[in-house]
Amino acid sequence: MRHIKSAILAVLFVAMTAGSVFARTHDFVLVNRTGRDIYSVYLSPSKSNSWEEDILGRDVMKNGDKITIRFDAGRAKYWDIKVVYSSGRFSSWHHIDLIRAKKFIMTRKEITPIRR
Repeated sequence: MRHIKSAILAVLFVAMTAGSVFARTHDFVLVNRTGRDIYSVYLSPSKSNSWEEDILGRDVMKNGDKITIRFDAGRAKYWDIKVVYSSGRFSSWHHIDLIRAKKFIMTRKEITPIRR
């Protein structure tokens, strides 16, 4: 009976921690060179049908500012980024490999990865 309890506990432990095996926490720096202030930043896996919550919250990312974004990559390799300006207009970039670079520079037309 004691071995069965140990086995059950071992299985429960593996089941509870299995998700964390696939968790990959990463961070990157996002630089605003769009010429505009950014009021919202959204990050979402490319395969997702919706945007996640606004990373900035109540903050404003002024032109020239940079922020460090820490996220759980999970199993997703490619990500989409959307920024919203004060006018309500937005820019978005799709299918970005956020794992390979530590810094990304945004302009109105493109996002450029800076690899170390």
